Amino acid sequence: MSVRVAHLPRDRRRRRARVRLLWQWSLFVAIVVMFGAIALGLAFAGSQERLPAGTQIAGVDVSGLTAGQARSLLEKRSRELASVPVVFTGAGRHWRVKPNRVVVDVDWGAAVEAAQRQGEGFGPFRGLKRLGVRVFGGEVVPTSRIYESAVDNYMARFARGVDSASVEPSLVLRGSQPEIVPGRNGRLLDRPAAEKVFVQGLTALSRKPVAVPLKIDRTHLTTQDLAGAKVKAETALSGPVDVAYGPGGWHLSVAKISRLLEFPSNGDTELRLSGTRADRFFANLKKRVEHAPKDATFAIGSRNIVRVVPAQAGRTLDMQATTRNLMAALLSPTSRKANLAVTTASPERTTADARVMGITGLVGAYETFYGGVANRIHNVQLVAHLIDNHFIAPDEEFSFNATTGERSEDKGFLEAPVIINGELKTGLGGGVCQVSTTTFNAAYEAGLPITDRTNHALYISHYPQGRDATVNYPDTDLKFVNDTGHWLWLRTFVSSSSLTVALYGTPQHRKVESEVSPLVVTGQPPVKRVPDPNLTMGATVLDESGSPSRSTSVRRKVFSSSGKLLYDHTWYSAYSAEPRVIRYGTKPKAEPPPPPPPPQKKKNPPPPPPPPVSPPPAGPNG
Repeated sequence: MSVRVAHLPRDRRRRRARVRLLWQWSLFVAIVVMFGAIALGLAFAGSQERLPAGTQIAGVDVSGLTAGQARSLLEKRSRELASVPVVFTGAGRHWRVKPNRVVVDVDWGAAVEAAQRQGEGFGPFRGLKRLGVRVFGGEVVPTSRIYESAVDNYMARFARGVDSASVEPSLVLRGSQPEIVPGRNGRLLDRPAAEKVFVQGLTALSRKPVAVPLKIDRTHLTTQDLAGAKVKAETALSGPVDVAYGPGGWHLSVAKISRLLEFPSNGDTELRLSGTRADRFFANLKKRVEHAPKDATFAIGSRNIVRVVPAQAGRTLDMQATTRNLMAALLSPTSRKANLAVTTASPERTTADARVMGITGLVGAYETFYGGVANRIHNVQLVAHLIDNHFIAPDEEFSFNATTGERSEDKGFLEAPVIINGELKTGLGGGVCQVSTTTFNAAYEAGLPITDRTNHALYISHYPQGRDATVNYPDTDLKFVNDTGHWLWLRTFVSSSSLTVALYGTPQHRKVESEVSPLVVTGQPPVKRVPDPNLTMGATVLDESGSPSRSTSVRRKVFSSSGKLLYDHTWYSAYSAEPRVIRYGTKPKAEPPPPPPPPQKKKNPPPPPPPPVSPPPAGPNG
């Protein structure tokens, strides 16, 4: 039996001795390093009043200066160089910029304080910091206030001078062969970095040229990215293609195909059928192939019998599918034929739809006659066109205002005579009530229930008594209900002097009886006196004789074809008076001229004086 001898206690003692020795040497080295650092720090501690050696502010060496000396030096140099331009360079261009055009002021005091903090501290710690500044340098960039707009302006000038955008590789056609044109990287102004360098260069107190930071504007594609498109283009141009449609079609030559293709450019890698010429080609296909569907409609024959005009299906060219078919044929080396993708366009109202609408004959109609100024006739014809060919569903309420919409200048309505606030004036859409009145009477004669009707403010003699209907968008409306159980088709027929509104549907053969009460005068016309400065005081002229206020009523009874009373309704109409308009003179009467003065008696002129007497002649003695 063997016995194993354990040496564990001895090995453990040896390891502990080695660890203890290692710790002793580490402590010794740490003490040596610490005392060495302290000695080194004390050697370079210097004076706290002086800036550390190696300190530069805005490119000026201020080592060993006091804070006051450094600030004075910097402010002096700044004033001297404020109008001395700094030269900025980039891409072979250079720009001279004066600092005082961009920089408002520089905080030199804060810059000196920042430099001081690089050499502050207690004893050896200060020395170690100053040693670091001496060895590695301590450049301080001062803070400044600048004109932002001036910086933006110079950045724009730099960009215009250095920017050269990249050019992506492209695929072009050389003769009949596609060829890849390599791209080119560009360069751009690095705006954020350039702004920083620009401001630092202007606040620096040296006049060395400053390089403007640029960056490379790389292309997104390589020539290899267009290799696939080049192969496709070569296949597309390898021969003609036929576009088939029915028994015929179109033959596209290689030259024609080359004009329809859009080759990859500006970062694109796809070969497309696109561009102005392709648009014209497809537009021509669309014009040759397509036609719109036609809804089933109605035609009025003799004795007002209505027949259905059958609907016609249309054709629509599916542009996306046709483009895909043509591109597939172009990219096929063997199958060089493309089919047009044409779909059938169904009408909204089919022939069957029209037949079940039940429009077979006349239900009711009315004719009125009109005249007046040209603008009024225009408005009558325009609004008649707006309600023409309108379909009214069973149980639907027809609204004149909803059908015509607002009568506006944009729709073509003109100024014409119209009743406004009980007076005949000129307004937009004058004459519309001719159409609403005719429509009312067509529904009246058809025996339809009329749910909204308003008489005119003034009595109009050429309309049936008590059966006029005015409208005013949007509040005053004309409404009636289609209670026939079938559709109604509203038609208008306009001549140069008459208007007919007709309602076609399933004839109901209703009987309409009317009782019209007398037109009763309810008040005399008021007198409206209008001063006229051209008439002499006391003189009057009757301009308008006016009319009294009046009222009437119309009772309508509607009977079915079997004689059953369907409706019994009375419409009451009250018409305002129109004033007598009298002009009276306000011009003062002329004063009579003064009487002439009485005639004076004529006086005889005085007799002429006697002639002078001559003396007698002298005698001989005389």
